[in-house]
Amino acid sequence: MKVLIADDHRLILDAVRRALEDADGFDVVAEAVNGSQVLPLIRRTVPDVVLLDLRMPQLDGLACIDAIRKSWPDMKVIVLSAFGERERIEAAFNRGANGYIVKSINPLDLPAALRQALEGTVYHPVGPADGASDDSGKAHGLTEREASILRAVGRGLSNQAIAKEFCVAEQTVKFHLTNVYRKLGLANRTEAARYAYQRGLVDSPMYEYA
Repeated sequence: MKVLIADDHRLILDAVRRALEDADGFDVVAEAVNGSQVLPLIRRTVPDVVLLDLRMPQLDGLACIDAIRKSWPDMKVIVLSAFGERERIEAAFNRGANGYIVKSINPLDLPAALRQALEGTVYHPVGPADGASDDSGKAHGLTEREASILRAVGRGLSNQAIAKEFCVAEQTVKFHLTNVYRKLGLANRTEAARYAYQRGLVDSPMYEYA
């Protein structure tokens, strides 16, 4: 997979390049440090996917997406941004982004996220897909990610399905679930699903069918 990375922070560029080069099947063919470099580099290198920051000098990420869509309507464009606000995510998707990754993602999970984008999976690993508030999870002593994974368990998803939905490694899901069980005093997955339903974190008591 040929990847073009665009970010105005050199440390981010270096970290992303290392994460992809350490994984199988990736070739970082170009790096841009401002938005105006993106289109010329695409013409020169013809990448499979553009990994794009939103806030860049000369031409911001949304403007880059607009320009890419005009000339390369089928090219995969993934936003990699420090901003996790829903409004920014929706703006990126409305412009034609194929995916949105928050920079807090574990670098080990980045290759899997890009592979899913090429397969046509649209995702954003920032909270629950149904738009539910994370306040309920915080009230029980969970982090936002732990609360999101607890809700996913309550919806009946397997670890593999949760990993795919949140674009993380399955081992990462297991790690968060271990913390959920410990914090809530739960013994297993069925108890976690029951807990999610009884506290109103999900609408359906999926544990009854486990």
